[in-house]
Amino acid sequence: MEPLELVPGRYIGEGQPCFVIAEIGQNHQGDIDIAKTLIRRAKECGADCVKLQMSSLSHKFNREALSRPYDSEHSWGETYGDHKKHLEFSVTQFQELQEYANEIDMPLTASAMDIPSIHTLCALNVPFIKVGSGDVHNMPLLRTASTSNRPVVVSTGMSDIGWVSQVYEALTNPPVPLVILQCTSAYPTPPDQVHLRVIDTYAQMFPHAHIGYSGHELGIHITIAAVARGARVVERHLTLNKTWKGSDHACSLEPHDLRELVTAIRCVEAALGSPLKAFQPSEDPCHSKLGKTLVAAKPIKAGQKLQEDDLVAKVAEPRGIAAYRLESLVGGYLNRDVEQDESVMEADVL
Repeated sequence: MEPLELVPGRYIGEGQPCFVIAEIGQNHQGDIDIAKTLIRRAKECGADCVKLQMSSLSHKFNREALSRPYDSEHSWGETYGDHKKHLEFSVTQFQELQEYANEIDMPLTASAMDIPSIHTLCALNVPFIKVGSGDVHNMPLLRTASTSNRPVVVSTGMSDIGWVSQVYEALTNPPVPLVILQCTSAYPTPPDQVHLRVIDTYAQMFPHAHIGYSGHELGIHITIAAVARGARVVERHLTLNKTWKGSDHACSLEPHDLRELVTAIRCVEAALGSPLKAFQPSEDPCHSKLGKTLVAAKPIKAGQKLQEDDLVAKVAEPRGIAAYRLESLVGGYLNRDVEQDESVMEADVL
């Protein structure tokens, strides 16, 4: 599968670095200055993109859902609608954040929580559309995203392989640039419910999609393992303070965590290297010190037919024929007498 340009100049796919999305979501507390700080810190930590959320509240929720009392430690209003309205940026504010992100060369996009938001994000010319797990069963929204003329990234929490297969078929017929993220929608996610092996399943079943991981677990180790497992995109929530009001903060990363995660991902990518096993240049000092040479296990006469027990591998001086050559010498001859424990040299072999 060809590499996919997810944001201008940044590709994902075979041989490309893992793409790291810093999910701000609504961790900005409804404050545009906090949002700008999060964008800047994500950039400083080495993330490839930041992501917000966008909703048209009357299209995402019905009247009763918006009007219900919201008595919670995380509440920003008396009703759920007041709470969500506090956390929702206007189009003008989103444009202000876009301009700020552009100034510091940080790609910015958002999860579209409803169909009108997809149209708004397209008008704002975001690089790709994210569909969160809450809409993985919303086929009209997914089909609308597929007509956006840009890549679509889909999280697959709260679903099973049968449904994800239907989503894949819908978004690849006709095909769109597609990223499917393994995800478990629990905040935080218990490690035994992450199931990173699903990344392998997705890669086998969905050959025309790039596969990644959206994590809500505590810490960074599982996300690092997802990269080692083959995730080409990873997404983690970002906050300035895990103790702030809001249900996402506790399972989010603070900037120092995100920096450590990005550093670890780049280290793991370097360590994955090539599938071809080969002697490495860095091994030369150890090989020079500990590499074994064939020496005479007993006195050997010139012209004597060599048996396997005539030779033994030892760390020896001078360095002679390498130990792995033993079987190739059996049945051959030396052109000089060699004393017990003496190195067998290349020049000694007939």
